[in-house]
Amino acid sequence: MLERLQKILSARGIASRRKAEEYILAGLVKVNGVVAILGQKADPESDLVEVDGEVMKARQEMLYYVMHKPVGVVTTNIEGWKGIEGMEGLKGKLEPVPEAPALSVRDILPKNLQGKIYPVGRLDKDSEGLLLFTNDGVLAYRLTHPKFDHEKEYEVTVADAITEGQLKKIREGVRLFDEMTKPAVVRRIGPRVFSIAITEGRNRQIRRMVQKVGGEVTKLVRTRIMTLQDSELAAGKIRPLLPVEKAALLSSVGL
Repeated sequence: MLERLQKILSARGIASRRKAEEYILAGLVKVNGVVAILGQKADPESDLVEVDGEVMKARQEMLYYVMHKPVGVVTTNIEGWKGIEGMEGLKGKLEPVPEAPALSVRDILPKNLQGKIYPVGRLDKDSEGLLLFTNDGVLAYRLTHPKFDHEKEYEVTVADAITEGQLKKIREGVRLFDEMTKPAVVRRIGPRVFSIAITEGRNRQIRRMVQKVGGEVTKLVRTRIMTLQDSELAAGKIRPLLPVEKAALLSSVGL
């Protein structure tokens, strides 16, 4: 299927679409031996694409899975992203992996997937819900780098009834780590339950936001990662993304 060269190079983890445009304009991209022009399309399955004299190699088979991480399991294996195309920009931005976790998400992965896919972002030990696993470094980068502002949604249960005033403060932003959190989409579900959609991912951010307004989180469940949702997936279970889910997720981050 014909696709724009910028999209092909981005999907293969070669460069961002903007950088791909620069490569094309500089004459560094060829299709079937002919220097490409901006706006040109090619078929990645049949056309020979070269970037700076090297034949573009298709990335390894991309795998996409979603897990419902259970409470009590830590999100480790972040180190597995080292050296994976597209993740260099996150150096120093991810939290260090605990040295001696009791049970990690890697431990509950099927044996045939261990070492092949890695968690995108993290959920703290006391939280549960959707956690994406993939070997697609470009997607992982788009979903975790702060500059992209991609949305994740959570269902929050608190110890005592939460007031409209407290929700308003959370919605508008509270001061954490000497700076204000970004405005959030907050919706009341019940006296002690609300949903919140945020585009940030600071350490234990939602728990700290609730604590800042005088509340205490007793249960925190991630219910959505951009377009990806699954209220039926049981805790501890993992499944591959459906083609329509994969397409929607990639499209939502511009891939």
